[in-house]
Amino acid sequence: MIKIWGKIVKNNKILKDAVVTSDIEGTYQDNLKQCINELCYKFDIQKPYWLPTNMEEYNKRGKTIFNSHNFMEEIDFDKFIIEELDAKK
Repeated sequence: MIKIWGKIVKNNKILKDAVVTSDIEGTYQDNLKQCINELCYKFDIQKPYWLPTNMEEYNKRGKTIFNSHNFMEEIDFDKFIIEELDAKK
C-alpha cells in the first residue's frame, strides 16, 4: 500500500491538499500512478509529465515538485507537490 499527500501551492500558500492511498495489485509504480491520477482528478488538473529531475528527486526523498514545465497547458498555480507518507526506508 502507498499513501501520497498532494498539495496545490500558489504564492507559497496551500490552496488545496489531499491524502490518497492505493493498494491495487501491481507494482509500486502502478500504485503511485493510481494515486497521482486520483489527486489530479480531485484537484481538477491535468496529469503532470515526469521529467528526469522529478524521478531523481522522488527516488531520493519520496517527494517531488511539479511546476509549469511539467504541464502542457497553462496552470493557475505555482506548484503541485506530491509526498509519500509512511514511507518504509
